[in-house]
Amino acid sequence: MDSVDPMRILRDPEVYLMGRQESHQAEIDRFLNDHGVSWQTDSEVAGESLVEVAGRVCYMSFAKPRPGGNRAYISHILEVGHGSVLEHAVWNFLITGVSRSFTHELVRHRAGMGYSQLSQRYVDESVAEYVEPDCIADDPESHAIWVRTVAAAHVGYQELVKKLAERFADEPDPTTRRKKARQAARSVLPNATETKIFVTANARALRHFVEMRGSRHAEDEIRKVAVAMVRILQREAPNLFGDYVLDPLPDGTFEVNTPHRKV
Repeated sequence: MDSVDPMRILRDPEVYLMGRQESHQAEIDRFLNDHGVSWQTDSEVAGESLVEVAGRVCYMSFAKPRPGGNRAYISHILEVGHGSVLEHAVWNFLITGVSRSFTHELVRHRAGMGYSQLSQRYVDESVAEYVEPDCIADDPESHAIWVRTVAAAHVGYQELVKKLAERFADEPDPTTRRKKARQAARSVLPNATETKIFVTANARALRHFVEMRGSRHAEDEIRKVAVAMVRILQREAPNLFGDYVLDPLPDGTFEVNTPHRKV
């Protein structure tokens, strides 16, 4: 090839909150009226109020709520471990600046979580980004080995895309021709290749994820994402996620802890 498109090295992920659910207050009120009770939540977070509605439906406990409002109600849910009602609260995230190694681990969390990931069949990786583990980046010799290895794969991908595009030149559809070339050439890309993944998850699944992957024993990259998600969720829904504590680790990162595990 005459020239090599650049590669960019990333160290930290980015998590975007893309969506949150809304509650239909008119229908909640209609249900309450149909059953001769009055009740209102003190939470402005739809996910928190819907969790409470779902829980109160189980016992039809709208008429005589305990004092303390939504926060006290959800705290009790967490204490006694009745986590099924947390499945009714849902958020949408977009995670970028992460490696294929990360997503291989993330998508193992199936229950209560849905995924849409960047396609290497349709997206050209010739101008690619790669995620370098901290323990490699912090050591000059390891960093040099890593850069050399990833750069070789990067060049190999570009050369294969060009060669395969020529091989499939008889394919009349340009999109199909590019797809065939990229889907074959991607086989040489490393797990470090950056990807983007859209995640939809309910509160119970999110709690399970951050407890498993926010642990000091989790892989470093996925722990960074778990910590970033906890920070967002504590701002979004403090009654559902306020029990989490971020404890500092010797390397300057954090782990996630809570007295209410496996809700």
